[in-house]
Amino acid sequence: MKKAFVLINSELGSEASLKADLKRIPGVVGVYVVYGMYDMIAEVEAESDWKLKDVIFTRIRTMEHVRSTLTLNSV
Repeated sequence: MKKAFVLINSELGSEASLKADLKRIPGVVGVYVVYGMYDMIAEVEAESDWKLKDVIFTRIRTMEHVRSTLTLNSV
């Protein structure tokens, strides 16, 4: 099982709705609202690197209210 943490900057005021939308994505196993340089962290799991990349690039990064992301791959 592959795992990554996606640090997300969101549009101001959209955190609650974005968190709910992220939780509905298959492969997203946790969403945490944080304070600091990033607004939330999505924990993503998939069976392969390709599927992990697909969730991050085609589902998370293209979402409305997502301004930017930084992905941390777990080894």
